[in-house]
Amino acid sequence: MNFEDKRKQLVESLSKRGVLNKKEVIKAMLTVPRHLFIPRDAESSAYMDTPLSIGCNQTISAPHMNAMMCEYLELKEGDKVLEIGTGSGYHAALCAELVAPKDSNDPGHVYTIERHEKLVENARVSLKETGYVDKVTVIHGDGTMGYPQEAPYDKILVTAASPKKIPPPLREQLKEGGILCIPAGSMGYSQDLYVIRRQGDHFESNKITGVRFVPLIGKYGFNP
Repeated sequence: MNFEDKRKQLVESLSKRGVLNKKEVIKAMLTVPRHLFIPRDAESSAYMDTPLSIGCNQTISAPHMNAMMCEYLELKEGDKVLEIGTGSGYHAALCAELVAPKDSNDPGHVYTIERHEKLVENARVSLKETGYVDKVTVIHGDGTMGYPQEAPYDKILVTAASPKKIPPPLREQLKEGGILCIPAGSMGYSQDLYVIRRQGDHFESNKITGVRFVPLIGKYGFNP
């Protein structure tokens, strides 16, 4: 069985489970080749619904979590997105498919921050190989500080678990009416996924489900 067939089977399984519902997200997950964003020795597991190690004590999230976060963010063409925790670059590529499709006249863009320099290098290579290099900007830095140079953002995605107090820079850099999707809780994997909407100076927070993410490290995150 080739990778395309495996990818289709994964998407069909997520759809049957009710994880994938939006046709745009389904299309993105059918398009982005997850096996090109993980170490070559793990390619055979690329389309299993499980996290995988990508080095530096980090993981690529399970596909169901990628799908859920994309759907909760309500990503649309033209959005400017900030992702905290580039990891492999796979989730940034999914976001790019949704906000900057090839035939778009008003392309959005994804800015993604990663603290591990090796992962930054790997992600840039994978994004170039898969054709997303012009749609995704990878930055080496402290994600808890956000990226004020391009703020405000329509959507902010965090792929590591924050302390319960959400990093203030991320709230400040979220556009009026924007959505922030972030796991928060303890450093030891007792966490929940939150979807936060900004209305003026008010932030409406909804707890979605329990999750397990690596900790968010930085000035406004956990200590390393």
